[in-house]
Amino acid sequence: MRALRCTVHGSLDDLTVGEIPEPVAGAGQVVVDVRAAAVNFADILIIQGAYQVAAPVPFTPGSEFAGRVVEVGPDVEGFAAGDAVSGSVFVGAFAQRVVVPAASLTVLPPDVDLRAAAASGVSYATAYHALTLVAELRAGETLAVLGAAGGVGLAAVQLGRLLGARVIAVASSERKRGLCRAEGADDALPYEDLKRNLAGAGGADVVLDPVGGAHAEPALRALRWGGRYVTVGFAAGEIPRIPLNLVMLKGISVRGFEFGGWARHDRDALARGRAELTRLFATGELKPHIHAVYSLEDAAGALAAVAGRSSAGKVLIVPADPDVPHGA
Repeated sequence: MRALRCTVHGSLDDLTVGEIPEPVAGAGQVVVDVRAAAVNFADILIIQGAYQVAAPVPFTPGSEFAGRVVEVGPDVEGFAAGDAVSGSVFVGAFAQRVVVPAASLTVLPPDVDLRAAAASGVSYATAYHALTLVAELRAGETLAVLGAAGGVGLAAVQLGRLLGARVIAVASSERKRGLCRAEGADDALPYEDLKRNLAGAGGADVVLDPVGGAHAEPALRALRWGGRYVTVGFAAGEIPRIPLNLVMLKGISVRGFEFGGWARHDRDALARGRAELTRLFATGELKPHIHAVYSLEDAAGALAAVAGRSSAGKVLIVPADPDVPHGA
């Protein structure tokens, strides 16, 4: 089968597409025919060797996908060939097929849109759990979302509105800010003079930050008394240093969300959140915004669109369809 391969940590330009052996389902595993895989910023960090956990080379990048079951391993129950599923892995999704633990898969309705399903996973789960479990966002509060046109950011905009918050989106261009307004943001601001602009908009009770870098401190300074600053990633490539005197003087809480820790300490909470997200997608209350779809042969271009922040919403790779044009 064909797969995207990373043979050396570093530039996206070093990625290649080649033939590798088809996976075989072992005990507790399922092989899935990947119909669509979503690009996440963490995929880029893993390729660069800059993620918190290293992937030994060579490897196939990609962490989020949807498709159909082709093989079920021993001791696996609840899955059958042909089932529509979505799931996540550390690496391996940017390939025509992927083998995953059965526990990492969710069975979907048979008529599901698999591209939408691939775009609805990690970003929405990150935003939902960060807002509900960590930020404890309440109806009537004001939520400021940094990187609001990205995958996690746009999910947070939609979810914040559904949770009854007033949502202020922060994004880098008017095109992206327009998209945020269309997806439910009450206001949309640029990064320039962020503290003053956020304060002028009334401040925020919660800041959700998937960006980090230089914008973290101005956003924190615009929090109201007792506000909550929640970090979920560092897309800017820089982990910010927060002056703790601000935390003390403003009564602020600085919190974080990362799947691994919650999976180790409270898997039940994650399961409840996943069930609620499934319901919201099934009822049509949530719908992912897909920016572009790329073939496997142009997977490096898909990754570059996310790395260069030219995309808004989710970027997908469809490994089984070589006829998809660039960014279709």
